[in-house]
Amino acid sequence: MRRRIIHIAPFYPPSLGGLERVAESLANRLAQRHEVQVITSGPAGEGLPRRENAHGPSVRRHRALVLAHTPIAPGVVGSLLATPRDAILHLHCAQALWPEMVMACSRLRGQRYIVHFHLDVDGSGRLGGLLPAYKKHVFSRSLRAASAVIALTDAQADFLHETYAIPRERISVVPNGIEERFFMPAREPGPGPLRLLFVGRLEAQKNVARLLAAVSKVEASVRLRVVGDGDERGALEAQARELGLDVQFSGRLHGEELLAAYRDADLFALPSDREGMPLVALEAMAAGLPVVATDVPGNRELLAGVGVLAEPDPAGLAAAVDALAADGALRAAVAERCAAAARGCTWDIVVARIESLYAKVYA
Repeated sequence: MRRRIIHIAPFYPPSLGGLERVAESLANRLAQRHEVQVITSGPAGEGLPRRENAHGPSVRRHRALVLAHTPIAPGVVGSLLATPRDAILHLHCAQALWPEMVMACSRLRGQRYIVHFHLDVDGSGRLGGLLPAYKKHVFSRSLRAASAVIALTDAQADFLHETYAIPRERISVVPNGIEERFFMPAREPGPGPLRLLFVGRLEAQKNVARLLAAVSKVEASVRLRVVGDGDERGALEAQARELGLDVQFSGRLHGEELLAAYRDADLFALPSDREGMPLVALEAMAAGLPVVATDVPGNRELLAGVGVLAEPDPAGLAAAVDALAADGALRAAVAERCAAAARGCTWDIVVARIESLYAKVYA
């Protein structure tokens, strides 16, 4: 059955981030069988086209002022009010204000909507102190008003039920997906230093500063490559210089360049404070890399018994990297487990589960 589907994402590629890439992958695949539109923001100064209709889903970007990592885009309300009443509304959620816009417009028009919950963020900056009250009194209502909420893991589903009082029957667990192009055969490290890779936004939640501090404590010979960009890049580059580290900051990479970064690495590291379900870790797993990550929510659910989980401090990460660097058999075993686990998260599997949820909610 061909459906009309509206994906609503605060940011969308070329903006960098796991939520953005998940929304894009879902929209592109669903557009092969359905009529798909994306409503998103186009932050001032980025020079992005307001409308895209050439291939796959149509994309409508609204002008936005970004405040505390949240795009404020009043024009989104007009687009939401203009959506067909029988359309599926699929909100990708990790920022404030957008859930409330979707809830308000849906109530006005008697529409249902689905919330795809990617991450529960903590406050930062001058407005961060308002976040707990917002989540308790405002955001929780938009979650409970949704006809269905997608969680990435069982642990996240438990969190949504316990923290936001969402009925369990309305929560569906659907993992992130991996594109087939990321699947690569396992390979042995080449000569020279062990090539350590990080991919992601250079922002506080990812805590690349912790990874740099860890590399300074690693006894093995390693070379770190950091792929990504963000507000903290300048400070991280300065930290690497102060520590005298051999670090390559590559900026954002896409397409074949990103694939080559995974292909050229020996080990993947994720030093985050918290995650939803880290897409970059899934990609590294598919690429045949052993993954070492901090033992924090999100990483734990994905990597327990699969990758190597370390205490979320520089010493813990350094010890985990040294253990893998010193033991080729351990590296190979971890890489094999990671690749096998990644096979259960292909986009074909994920999209089928999403379409089943649509059929259930919009029967």
